[in-house]
Amino acid sequence: MNAKHAHSEVDASDVTKEQLITDLKTVMADAEALIKVTANQGGEALLTARGRAEESIARARAKMSDIEEALMLRTKAAVEATDAYVHENPWQAIGVSAALGVVVGLLISRR
Repeated sequence: MNAKHAHSEVDASDVTKEQLITDLKTVMADAEALIKVTANQGGEALLTARGRAEESIARARAKMSDIEEALMLRTKAAVEATDAYVHENPWQAIGVSAALGVVVGLLISRR
């Protein structure tokens, strides 16, 4: 797989994973707030539900940590692959950058 392909592959899936991580953090914060608010509430069913929620939050935190670590490793690998490609093919990298600059310039000038 070339560096260009690796970079585009990481971009699409990383955005989705980053959004998922953000959403999960929000859900966990809301769930923790709910647990704190109901801490003084009684009832066996509420205590059981609170315990299950706390366990689910702990599992989600562990999984999220694994996802974040994997995301960082993939991002680092993509950066290293891109860096290696640019060092091995400097003129091609300059040409691609110039072409992209022209395309972006044309798109901006049309607006």
